Amino acid sequence: MKAAFAPSVNATADLLTPHSSHNALTKPNTDRCLRFSFFPLRRKQISVSSRVSKRTQSLHGPSPVTTFGPKACMLQNPHAVMHIQDPASQRLTWNKPPKSVLVIKKIRDASLLQPFKELCRFLTEVKSMIVYVEKKVLEDPAISGDENFAAVTKKFCTFREDLDDISNRVDFIICLGGDGTLLYASSLFQESVPPVMSFHLGSLGFLTPFKFENYQSQVNQIIEGNAAIVLRSRLKVRVLKENWEKKSRVDEKGIILTNGDIESSRKAMQYQVLNEVVVDRGPSSYLSNVDLFLDGHLITTVQGDGVIVSTPTGSTAYAVAAGASMIHPNVPAIMITPICPHSLSFRPIVVPAGVELKIMLSCDARNTAWVSFDGRKRQEICHGDSITITTSCFPVPSICFRDPVNDWFESLAQCLHWNVRKKQNYLSSEDEEF
Repeated sequence: MKAAFAPSVNATADLLTPHSSHNALTKPNTDRCLRFSFFPLRRKQISVSSRVSKRTQSLHGPSPVTTFGPKACMLQNPHAVMHIQDPASQRLTWNKPPKSVLVIKKIRDASLLQPFKELCRFLTEVKSMIVYVEKKVLEDPAISGDENFAAVTKKFCTFREDLDDISNRVDFIICLGGDGTLLYASSLFQESVPPVMSFHLGSLGFLTPFKFENYQSQVNQIIEGNAAIVLRSRLKVRVLKENWEKKSRVDEKGIILTNGDIESSRKAMQYQVLNEVVVDRGPSSYLSNVDLFLDGHLITTVQGDGVIVSTPTGSTAYAVAAGASMIHPNVPAIMITPICPHSLSFRPIVVPAGVELKIMLSCDARNTAWVSFDGRKRQEICHGDSITITTSCFPVPSICFRDPVNDWFESLAQCLHWNVRKKQNYLSSEDEEF
């Protein structure tokens, strides 16, 4: 029997199921992105009066946005199916020639001063580009006090983190430092992220494939649009906090009177996370005790030092140190890894990228918990607070040195010494006799 394929689109109207193995689509979750999925239809026609049932949430991740900043986008492969491409075929292209670049440098690192100055001179004087630099970078005395570099700094456009929005001004990003600079670049863009080129000038360099020695030719290739990219998925995290306050009223004389009643107000915060969300016990000596929900269903209670929810990119960071597997960035997944669980059977698991996770403090927990996002924005989680985690529609387009597959295995070998072992000696025919 030949199989026909029909697209199913999240829309405002309910759609019918093609056959009994698929539930009907209901009205979409407005927090999710528009998603296409394809499934085979039976030869028998389905009447409009067919039974409509509730559909569970899709297990596929949201289709990522393929425009990055105001001018960059990913070159589409006409043979792609459901937005899934061969990782080696993902290429960068420009709608218009790039004119602006954000240069991110590790703060107060003396070893990066010379590369930073060389790169900025090249971008402003040779390539005539608009260069954005964070204001606190220029406050470094080694930069502000350099008279020979003053003419270049006057051409910079500066910004301040959490105060200035540069999301629609930057065409691409260049990071000078280690993996932390890429994480920091990700945190600056809460929606579409421009392409990121990372130079290995830090300690580990798992996410920074470029060597600075040939920076001019490599930057020229990026400007020309000749580069492979890997879309590093991010996590969209929403923290909902309960603020408990005593009700009060003011009498005729202006004196504030408290009647002892308590009211709550909710405060919501949202983050885009590239590596991982870590929930831990903080300074308390007690085990953390948090409930983990998946698509609204309680799947387990974590009792231990904490839990890590990571992207495939983050699987080679804190998660691998806690015993998790390493996942290639092109794999659509979310990894859940316990930290020192008080259980012999609690192993790390991988769930589909399209699920929604929710973490809450257990009602009988002895202490509060603490949460951090890519190692930043650390805050306390109390009873009634919740952390909701889904796959973001806005990945980080990381520019590759060669291609996503070769770069990843190169990083495994060079940075983590994956499967490094002295080779076993060859067994000769004489040795076989014994």
